[in-house]
This record gives sequence, C-alpha cells and structure tokens, in this order.
Amino acid sequence: MTDASPNVAFDLLATRLLEDPDDDVVATEKGLHVHGKLFAFLDGDRLVLDLPASRALDLVDRGVAAPASGGVVDARGSWVGISDLEDWPELASEAHQFVGEPPVGRDS
Repeated sequence: MTDASPNVAFDLLATRLLEDPDDDVVATEKGLHVHGKLFAFLDGDRLVLDLPASRALDLVDRGVAAPASGGVVDARGSWVGISDLEDWPELASEAHQFVGEPPVGRDS
C-alpha cells in the first residue's frame, strides 16, 4: 500500500473490511462503522482509529500514532491517527474487532 495515495489506500482498506465474513462493516461518508459504531475514518493523510486506550498509548509512545479526535463521536477507547499506510490494515483490523465486540460483562 506504500505507493497508494491515502484516499486510494483507504478505499482499498474499506473494500477489504467490507468483505469481512461477519458482514458487520458499513461504509458511510463519515467512515467505517461496525454494528453502527464508527471505528475508522480518513482525516487528510491519516487513518484515524478507535483503539483500546492502552494500545493507543503504546502506539503514541512508540511514534507509530498521534492522538486524534473522533469529532463528535465518543470513542470506546482512544482515537489515534496513523500516517504510515503500511500500518493501516493491521491496526484497522484491531479497531474493527475492538469496537465490534460487546463490552466485557455484556452479551459476552
């Protein structure tokens, strides 16, 4: 994905996630949603993801991500922006799983 522009990379990522066998990802003009909850969107050249707070902090501490805002959408964890296109698929999958799972103690 390194040769792709962020818009093309996001479209490819969205296509891959929309083909998820669980059929639980929906793309809207705001971004990618799982079970009605936003988990990923493009902000300029960064992919912004909702990840567990501890994972987000680790990525920020290692310089892989920067803190980001989800706008008016509350995060289940913490919003972070990822600039390196190579990191997008793995981290988007993590965000998809994290946001798509029920909170511990509810429906688990």
